[in-house]
Amino acid sequence: MQIAAILHELEQWAPPGYQEKYDNAGLITGNLHQECTGILCSLDATEEVIAEAIKKGCNLVVSHHPIIFHGLKKITGKNYVERAIILAIKNDIALYAIHTNLDNIMQGVNGKIADLFGLQERKVLRPLDGLLQKLYTYVPPAYKDKLLDALFAAGGGHISDYSECSFSVEGTGSFKPGKNTHPFSGKRGKREITQEIKIEVLFPARLRGPLLKALKANHPYEEVAYEIIQLENTSHLLGAGIIGRLPRVIGEKAFLRAIREKLGLQVLKHTRLLNKQIRYVAICGGAGSFLLPDAIACGADFYLTSDIKYHEFFDADGKIVFADAGHWETEQFTITLLFDFLREKFPNFAVLKTKIRTNPVFYS
Repeated sequence: MQIAAILHELEQWAPPGYQEKYDNAGLITGNLHQECTGILCSLDATEEVIAEAIKKGCNLVVSHHPIIFHGLKKITGKNYVERAIILAIKNDIALYAIHTNLDNIMQGVNGKIADLFGLQERKVLRPLDGLLQKLYTYVPPAYKDKLLDALFAAGGGHISDYSECSFSVEGTGSFKPGKNTHPFSGKRGKREITQEIKIEVLFPARLRGPLLKALKANHPYEEVAYEIIQLENTSHLLGAGIIGRLPRVIGEKAFLRAIREKLGLQVLKHTRLLNKQIRYVAICGGAGSFLLPDAIACGADFYLTSDIKYHEFFDADGKIVFADAGHWETEQFTITLLFDFLREKFPNFAVLKTKIRTNPVFYS
């Protein structure tokens, strides 16, 4: 099996187009057409993880964090990033990162954490926007169903959990074929009046290429008339963070104990307790202090994340309990998330979880 086939499944699950602008998710080293000998799932693609992959005969490391965030002008081995890249390239190890695109899907990193606490009625804290476009096109009535089937097959017409969504209306079109044309109907040099159906279909912006290909391949006209517009709609299934309802109301101290137990923590930093019951919990694995206003606005009683700066703790302002559980600690279950997904897609293939604990933070 080629590495490309594995990456195709990962990118159907968490499309690279869902990553944040600052991110560097995707294939970082390696050849798409190389035969895959095994997959090692990890949170980070450090030297130790790459050495483990070599030892275990895996030539593909799928990590959450990309080893390269910014451009490298030189690769001399002077730091851990350059040494990891050199080791991977020398040993034909493909490094693939699935980072904020995995954060931004409902069943991704935050969904895995939400599962630990049994959160119900889940919603995204900060939905992504700019992901949708709309196609308008005009087709003879007899070709409407064929064209719609092709557009749906190319990924058009999906709205949340609904599929094959479209709108159409009948109208009258006109055109005059030029002397070098081969019109579907009418004659060159003469205006043609014809009955047409206007079709409207929403589609993810990332699928614009395949959708236009399907449109032109299945439309009877020599020159296809169409329009594409950008939409500002957001999706409650895509975006940063998750908020959900606990199965039962719980006291603040009891919930802090539950966090320490489920994440395996020795310590847990948090803001002043408010002597309230916890019902709605907001979650963002990794660095998530930027979502505190969203958690408050959504009515969360508690916000669990990491990498909170000193002054950011003040921003809770008595409105919410805000806890920093650690970056690695909140994202540690991503390894199992990746492993489970790949094992389900490739049950007869070697998929392994790293044994290396890559957390660079220690407590004494």
